[in-house]
Amino acid sequence: MPVKRPKRPRDPAQLAKLMIDIASGEVEDREPTPEQRGKDPAAAALGRKGGRARAERMSPEQRRAAARKAAKSRWKAAAVREPTE
Repeated sequence: MPVKRPKRPRDPAQLAKLMIDIASGEVEDREPTPEQRGKDPAAAALGRKGGRARAERMSPEQRRAAARKAAKSRWKAAAVREPTE
């Protein structure tokens, strides 16, 4: 789950102070790296491969079956959300 940064202040004076704090290095203005969040960099790299690596290992028939299952699940969820009249 992505780390949420605090919203930028709407007040111009507070925004100016935040910009000065960022420029002086008192406040970080970027998301922490996976290492800084305590995650293994190798695991994070593998996670980025995810679905693409899985799809490359599957045969065309297996990909088709997985796609059908996903579509069926999506349509079922849509039917539950929107009752028919």
